[in-house]
Amino acid sequence: MLNYKDKRILVTGGAGFIGSEVVSQLIKKNAIVTVLDNFSSGKKQYLPKKKNLKIIKGDITNERIINRAIKDQEFVIHLAALPFIPDSFYYPADFFNVNTTGSVNLLWESVQSKTVTRFVHISTSEVYGTAQHAPMDENHPTNPHSTYAVSKLAGDRVAFTLHKENGFPVVIIRPFNSYGPQYTQPYIIPEIMNQLLIQNKELMLGNIDATRDFTYVSDTANAIIRSLDSKKAVGEIINVGSGSEISIRDLAFKISKIAKKKIKIRHDESRERPYDVNRLICNNKKALKLLGWKPKINMEQGLKKLFQWAINNPTTFQAPFKRFYYKNSN
Repeated sequence: MLNYKDKRILVTGGAGFIGSEVVSQLIKKNAIVTVLDNFSSGKKQYLPKKKNLKIIKGDITNERIINRAIKDQEFVIHLAALPFIPDSFYYPADFFNVNTTGSVNLLWESVQSKTVTRFVHISTSEVYGTAQHAPMDENHPTNPHSTYAVSKLAGDRVAFTLHKENGFPVVIIRPFNSYGPQYTQPYIIPEIMNQLLIQNKELMLGNIDATRDFTYVSDTANAIIRSLDSKKAVGEIINVGSGSEISIRDLAFKISKIAKKKIKIRHDESRERPYDVNRLICNNKKALKLLGWKPKINMEQGLKKLFQWAINNPTTFQAPFKRFYYKNSN
């Protein structure tokens, strides 16, 4: 296992949902961490206040800031992205500018740095689209269903190509749906919990028959950190997920049981995505083989922990873009 003490690690998007958990785990390992974040959705209060943490406020589309952030780094974990799929329906150019061009900037600066010994590029299971076979392994066809997913897949392709062209050590991690405290976007689990916490007895939800594979955020972060160390992981795409699936309908009832509330579910067409992914379920055998990783927190444990956090941390979302499912409310 890599000794992280005094290792210099850049985490882009380090104030975000998954990023802040990655940073917290690295700080506990005594790494010297630099966070690059523009705080469009990430929050400074989610970051630990430690001497071995440096924060650079900036955007991955700014080459001057990228140059400053990369200087003398040994490892890069690239999480910075525009992440919320419904926003991409309205601002596709912004998503490509950040998720694709921003990734090119960061990757190329890392290649040229001569100090970066490992680049961990964070992708998404959304690049696969709806499951054509299950569970979904890394050889599953890519068929992205959103501008967000297309922009992320383009970033993956750049990462893989620069690895091949330059012998540059890249690992591509594809997390399936992550959940947990310190969320920064109204993903489905926070959305359900927020509706319950404002005493809704009737939940307004979109595609309740869709199934997803959920992993607790600390487990996702652990897989990402493990990918810094595994020699066998270089040049590989690795799926990270629990290996089980649950429908949005069953998820809502599971959360309502934890909240000790009886609910009814009302289908709201305005919350449906125009080209939704109906099924995601991860084959995580490669993560076990190459990273020695498997999830430690099951869904029951994770939802209970998260619900308690949500009670104590009421959250409102202020995103840079108009929310898709508010489009009919004006």
